[in-house]
Amino acid sequence: MTPVWHASPNCGARRGGVLPSLVVLHYTAMSAPRAVRDWLCNPASQVSAHYMICPQGEITQMVSEQARAWHAGAGRWGNTDDVNSNSIGIELVNSGATPFAAAQMNALEPLLKGILTHWDIPPHGVIGHSDMAPGRKIDPGPKFDWLRLERSGLARPRGTTPPKNANPATLRSLAARAGYTAQADDQTLLAAIRLRYRPAATGPLTAQDLAPLTRSSFHLAE
Repeated sequence: MTPVWHASPNCGARRGGVLPSLVVLHYTAMSAPRAVRDWLCNPASQVSAHYMICPQGEITQMVSEQARAWHAGAGRWGNTDDVNSNSIGIELVNSGATPFAAAQMNALEPLLKGILTHWDIPPHGVIGHSDMAPGRKIDPGPKFDWLRLERSGLARPRGTTPPKNANPATLRSLAARAGYTAQADDQTLLAAIRLRYRPAATGPLTAQDLAPLTRSSFHLAE
């Protein structure tokens, strides 16, 4: 679907002339697409995103991919601490409490594929807001279908082999290698990893929590 253009003034040049190496997925926590669009285009909000996808699948582009949108805020992924300058942000209209609509996911996949191809971004460059800002953000939330993106080659596939040692040191090591480098205590880090890979999991750290991080293709994101 061809995006509808609705320009937001909330953007600027990418710092240092960097090119996008990440795509950050969000949910809006608001359910009215027009209200979301107007907020992301309101100078008073000081927030924006490159794209917004409504539940019916309509895509609105608000910021050129060449420009720096204001969607990520404070956080870090791999060696990147200015995520806004290094990323393209996609807002999915969803409250966070319900599954994402089929039409919305059907629109997201080709949009993502086009972005990854155009900017030569590998699947491991597709992350959630909660991945780069553990404890501060939880979107795209527990209802987002990460497995669908993995199976389509649009997100890094998870490992399935639990490590022998499930302890905080192993958690830290595997998480950092996968890209989780934002400052967070052990419980906050575990919660962020579970939110993406095991959203129904509770209780103390287990080997199953670490299994998704063990895939050999994982490496520290640049």
